[in-house]
Amino acid sequence: MIAVSLQEGAIVLDPFSVRMVLGVVTLTLIVLSSVSSRRLRSACTGWWRVALLLFFAGNFAFLLNGTSFLAWANPPGKALIVAGAFSIWAGARTLRGRKVSGWQLAPAPLITGFTSAMDGAESSLWSGGLVYLAMTAAGLGMAAAELWFAKSTQSRVTKFLALISALTSLYYLGRAVTFVLEGPDGNSFRTFFGYAPAALMHLILLVSLSFTINALSNSHLIKRLRERAERDHLTGLLNRGAFLGLAEKELAGPAAHRGAALILADLDYFKAVNDEHGHAAGDAALCAFAEACTASVRSTDLVGRYGGEEFILYLPGATQQRAEAIASEISRRLSAMADPDGLPYPTVSYGVTSTGAKTQDLKFMINVADAALYRAKAQGRDRVVGADSVDRLPTFLGRP
Repeated sequence: MIAVSLQEGAIVLDPFSVRMVLGVVTLTLIVLSSVSSRRLRSACTGWWRVALLLFFAGNFAFLLNGTSFLAWANPPGKALIVAGAFSIWAGARTLRGRKVSGWQLAPAPLITGFTSAMDGAESSLWSGGLVYLAMTAAGLGMAAAELWFAKSTQSRVTKFLALISALTSLYYLGRAVTFVLEGPDGNSFRTFFGYAPAALMHLILLVSLSFTINALSNSHLIKRLRERAERDHLTGLLNRGAFLGLAEKELAGPAAHRGAALILADLDYFKAVNDEHGHAAGDAALCAFAEACTASVRSTDLVGRYGGEEFILYLPGATQQRAEAIASEISRRLSAMADPDGLPYPTVSYGVTSTGAKTQDLKFMINVADAALYRAKAQGRDRVVGADSVDRLPTFLGRP
């Protein structure tokens, strides 16, 4: 039952009622964040879901304040709130690619609970209060620092949570200072740092935390959908449309003056592989070649499946000689791989071209590389043929 009192014409909720409201809202946030972000399984959101549960459990323990169970409820309640604050820090830390172990998290809640238990917990609501307030401020302050410097795809969202965490940390620091100066019964403490203002700060923090979880989940879902639209479902490489779009941007970008190289690759006698050994063997060969490509190039290079058994690579800043060496390296890696059924993978023919010092049209580069690939096929396959430069049209350009 929610109890209210009148003070100078205002309706004031008692501590039990405030904590009931806080508990209901927190439970609602837990359910909403779990349902809306169930497909996102990341370390940071996992820690933040744990934080929501810990804040809920801590608030539930505080409901037993004023009862005969005070000594059993208050110290664990404080420890759970501190653990929730440090769980927010743990999630923020993993967002920056840093690991978090139990020994880093356990001390603060254990010290808080022990201090509260040893400080007259059976008779005082504020047993170990200074340690509790300081530890909560420390956990949230550390979380704010980690979040602010995190390089997330949703940096605006994480920076918003960083600001809320910082404000809540400062609020708890203010509670700790006022607690020392005038105690929990002081007028300033009761007015500005009592259970009602503190519950409001908790609500703002937890709503912000839930919002961040949902925002990161939506961002992850959009990223996955975009990858499905841009990636070949079998090899995981860029599909033709995505490759051409990205390569066009590279050629038109500020780094185009450094030159670039383009490779067209075609698996030799690929139809025979499908006909003699089945499409599973053909798929295995395509995936093996894709793996050899990604292992041979830089993260800034573009690799795509151009169509069927044909692949295309765009290497910004690469010279003709370097591109031809990469093509040879891809074939070397492919020949060293083992087919699941013990069958040899097909050989590969390559056509290679480069821009030289001048920016060129992507379609023209592809035509030159395609003509070089045709010449590699005509010369017996399993080789690399390069066009010296796309500044002049090779005599073999175009297939009869």
